[in-house]
Amino acid sequence: MRFFKYISVSILSSFFFMQCSSAQKLQENTVFETSPVYFQKWVAGVKGGGSGINVFIPITTELKDITLDNLYFRGNMVTLQTKPSSPKLYIGRIIGNANQKEGYKSTGDKIPFDLKDNEAVVSYSEKGKIKYFKIENITEKPMEQFPSVPPRK
Repeated sequence: MRFFKYISVSILSSFFFMQCSSAQKLQENTVFETSPVYFQKWVAGVKGGGSGINVFIPITTELKDITLDNLYFRGNMVTLQTKPSSPKLYIGRIIGNANQKEGYKSTGDKIPFDLKDNEAVVSYSEKGKIKYFKIENITEKPMEQFPSVPPRK
């Protein structure tokens, strides 16, 4: 009888702790704003050149003491990057499985968010504290196909 009590208490407490540790609190409001966020699929024009999805997050306000870190989109987590020519445009580059070199394996890490195909979560640091916000209604732009040979002049 004591054994069943012990097992019951152990199982219940483990469920309680699993719920608390895996929850990420999403921010309702952020101190910065974005223009409409969009994504674009791409495929290289050469065999084994790769494919993927680029997610574009244009920031319209000044980022004071804030750094955008990671993007969670369609089951993937990637680090956000900017270009020197566009410091307010953050890009998440997700590598796809199609058109990859032989032997390519994606990481396939499980993300801690339950998202629809047109939703993403961005993690950011504000004064040293990590926060998360959800982006909804992400639109898709037409696929970009890169040619296999540069155009002739």
